Amino acid sequence: MTDHCCAVMTTQVTWHCDRHDTPSTCPDALIRFDARFQEYGLVIHDGGASTLGIDFCPWCGQRLPESQRDRWFDELERRGIDPWEDPIPAEFQDEGRLAPPRQEEDER
Repeated sequence: MTDHCCAVMTTQVTWHCDRHDTPSTCPDALIRFDARFQEYGLVIHDGGASTLGIDFCPWCGQRLPESQRDRWFDELERRGIDPWEDPIPAEFQDEGRLAPPRQEEDER
């Protein structure tokens, strides 16, 4: 499980609403976190699943991890897996496989 930069960010990315099925349909859901890619984004409430990527936490100001999207796709390609056609192995469904190395406290 990912440690987020602050308590507010943790609350936002783990938001659960009893009245809405998805973060995109809940007006109180502000942030989406994609563990596979280590990406944070502001939820765009337009009826779809769009987000606007962010590089810094809106609450504490800390720089967020660099996206691992390219590494994720590169590794699938290296294994001969087409992510649009083939089943994605379980190890690629969360942050476990391609999470970035943990930063030292003084680098933050």
